Amino acid sequence: MGPAVAIKEARTKQDLRAFAEFPLSLYSGDDFYVPQLTRDMMVHFSEKNPFIRHADVKFFLAIKAGRVVGRIASVIDRQHIKIHNEKAGFFGFFECIDESAVAGALMNRAHDELKDHGMTIMRGPMNFSTNEECGFLIEGFDKPPMLMTPYNKPYYNDQMNGLGLVKSKDLLAFLYDFKDSLPDKVLRVAALAEKKGIKVRPVSKKDFTADMMVFKDIYNSAWKENWGFIPIPDEELVYSAGRLKPLVVPELTLIAEKDGKPIGFLGLIPDFNFVLKQMGGKLNPVTILKALYYSRKITSLRLLLYGIKPEYRNRGVDALLFKEGFKGIMKGGYRKIEFSWVLENNISVIRIAEMFGAPLYKRYRIYEKNIQ
Repeated sequence: MGPAVAIKEARTKQDLRAFAEFPLSLYSGDDFYVPQLTRDMMVHFSEKNPFIRHADVKFFLAIKAGRVVGRIASVIDRQHIKIHNEKAGFFGFFECIDESAVAGALMNRAHDELKDHGMTIMRGPMNFSTNEECGFLIEGFDKPPMLMTPYNKPYYNDQMNGLGLVKSKDLLAFLYDFKDSLPDKVLRVAALAEKKGIKVRPVSKKDFTADMMVFKDIYNSAWKENWGFIPIPDEELVYSAGRLKPLVVPELTLIAEKDGKPIGFLGLIPDFNFVLKQMGGKLNPVTILKALYYSRKITSLRLLLYGIKPEYRNRGVDALLFKEGFKGIMKGGYRKIEFSWVLENNISVIRIAEMFGAPLYKRYRIYEKNIQ
């Protein structure tokens, strides 16, 4: 029998740093893993993140023979419980060595934490909610992850199955290789929207928070019927906007309007993972210089922000947004766009990917288990 696995709650700054940095050793030598900046993760795990202030979140480390071998967070989002009227708690930020005993100890600790708070379902991974990274990658391990999308060890899915977790929902990603022009169907549909008086404008960096509030209004209206949807509170929107603003390109982040009223939003964000890969999770003069150099060489985009108010769907708003965004795409020399993530039953967005001829290239899975 080998050394026992101990689960320790990460409460101190030192423990949280160990929590944040554990993936650096776990994925050492993995060509596709992209480390987040440790400094940013330390902020994200603190009360500077508004989500932490309105949810019950605990972080746990798995220790074996004196070293960290895994991590997990338990998450109780009171907004989710209220909106969906289900006592579902979540696990997130799961990372683990390839040992079932370690995975079991981590999941059991999260399970017990959620049970102690009266939850009847454990679901995840959610980092921290559906408004952020969620799901384990189960298909598409041969391509690097784009900005704010999951990447994980393939054996995590075997670990989940072995622990009795089952599929809750699959999330999809589609990849489109840009040609020199958009598909004719997109242009035809966009022209119909223009004839109806729909206009498109770029977001303003000067009034960025105000325009992100416009996005919040559209998003909360467009996504309210979707599985797992949680409205974005103002304070979380401001926090997220602050993190996104340095990455946003105005001509790729567009608002559609009808008679001056915002009705749709499209945010194509350059894949900054290309830069983070070079920085190795560290922020210092050398990595800052690398960031300045490599940020000019990004050639891929992720459709991160998207929504059309229900009453304006099927009117060509999506096609017009892409037509206008295409000008910025060509100007920036981008060659690929990832549509992600898309719920497996979100037919309207899947149809957009199909309209572009973008094949499915990645699949993520959210798991769940009844709490006994």
